[in-house]
Amino acid sequence: MLLLGANLGDRRKNLREALAGLARLPGSRLGTRSKVYETAPVGPSHRPYLNLAVEFRTSLTPMGLLVELKRLEALAGRRPGRRWGARALDIDILRYGVLRLKSPWLSLPHPRILERAFVLAPLCELCPAWKPDGRTTVAARRRRLNPGPGTVKIYSNGL
Repeated sequence: MLLLGANLGDRRKNLREALAGLARLPGSRLGTRSKVYETAPVGPSHRPYLNLAVEFRTSLTPMGLLVELKRLEALAGRRPGRRWGARALDIDILRYGVLRLKSPWLSLPHPRILERAFVLAPLCELCPAWKPDGRTTVAARRRRLNPGPGTVKIYSNGL
């Protein structure tokens, strides 16, 4: 399961091109995707993000997938910068099957899933009963998390 986000440049185009790039990865296949959400940024950026979640199957290892995702981000114009800063494209691995992993480069499932409304909203469409922490479902956490009005809304223009 991946989460894609963009808040610089042509956000819709960046997400469309990222989906096309993911579909071209060897041994990989895109599955169901969520609606597109417009979300308030976390951190210093002022421009809202477009976010969506997508089911993704791949024969790549988790680290191999991470390398490919970083390559796709760079192709979209992402440059190293401050944490939680604005970006042309951000692709996070939310989960990789049932694998649990903690390394300096990658933690699975993603450690902040249950803290972020911009992740929970699209995830609720695809896997509301999933328990990233083994205890709390995505749907239950979303109901309890109050992000504030206008923080997360369906983006009516789609991709």
